[in-house]
Amino acid sequence: MTYKNFPMVPRVIFGRGSFNQLNEILAPKRLNMNAPFIFLVDDVFKNNVWLTSRISLSYDDKIVFISTKEEPKTSQVDELVEDIILMSKERPSGIIGIGGGALLDLAKAVSIMITNEGEAKDYQGWDLVKNPAIYHVGIPTISGTGAEVSRTTVLTGPDRKLGINSDYTPFDQVILDSELTKDVPKNQWFYTGMDCYIHCIESLTGTYLNAFSESYGEMALDLCKQIFLEDNLSTIDAQEKLMMASWHGGMSIAYSQVGVAHAMSYGLSYLLGIKHGVGNCIVFDHLEEFYPEGVEVFKQMKIKHNITLPQGICSSLSDKEFDIMIDVALSLEPLWENAIGNNWKKTITREKLRDLYQKM
Repeated sequence: MTYKNFPMVPRVIFGRGSFNQLNEILAPKRLNMNAPFIFLVDDVFKNNVWLTSRISLSYDDKIVFISTKEEPKTSQVDELVEDIILMSKERPSGIIGIGGGALLDLAKAVSIMITNEGEAKDYQGWDLVKNPAIYHVGIPTISGTGAEVSRTTVLTGPDRKLGINSDYTPFDQVILDSELTKDVPKNQWFYTGMDCYIHCIESLTGTYLNAFSESYGEMALDLCKQIFLEDNLSTIDAQEKLMMASWHGGMSIAYSQVGVAHAMSYGLSYLLGIKHGVGNCIVFDHLEEFYPEGVEVFKQMKIKHNITLPQGICSSLSDKEFDIMIDVALSLEPLWENAIGNNWKKTITREKLRDLYQKM
């Protein structure tokens, strides 16, 4: 048997206010005066001096504000890489992603594509990247996706939604400062937190489960239950715990895989542009057949936090549109194999998936 030899994030700093150490972390990594650091920052922080004033720009360093209204696309990665190459005298010293999962995925993808030829869509899949990425740093400002720790960068391409899964994808450095999550709107906090919760349920009930993924998954699941079901946590405590749940949830799927909710939400996202966290929740709400206990607890969390999920999003789709979503979902074979086993094709038919989508 051959075991996977996974890379992990080699350096991580954790603690409220640790974002203030960014400049001293970056200084030794600067290649020279003409090799800038490029900061990719969620544009919700565009007028947020509290955050942006703490980023020290030297020489040709640039902040690029990026809208996350849509999920990250391979074409967006290609445009960013082109812009960065045009604006820099030399190859950048590093890419720093500051934001939620979308921004972190973009930062990972851009750092890979600066050193690899072709277009980002050519690398969607498993282990297709040939050259190491440039130095890249991830700084999450919302917790739950696990993008800060994972070896994938999830992108919507011309043909499918699929990650660039490679050993060169993980960040070289991560800064976990829970203070950066203090202004996250409640719905977004819930949806992204549920992404972590669903990671854990899919990992812990999957056929790929092993002691490595189980230990991380159980820790993250316990933290999620504390955060979303208990009443006695302080705000700061809840922010810190969710940041660690996200980290451990991401680690739990590093050595296993996600499952039905993710496979089907990729279809929703590809066709309808539905954000990843919301899509996972919409799908998971209908998956009692696959995850009975997990869905029951999810519904309790939904009621406790007064969350109303979008309804009827598939009600007016054509046969062709259903087929597009089903094709995307079925293409994610490792997810189905983890969820159901080697013979998953016997139970997961096109009719079965259409029936599920029609409930959403």
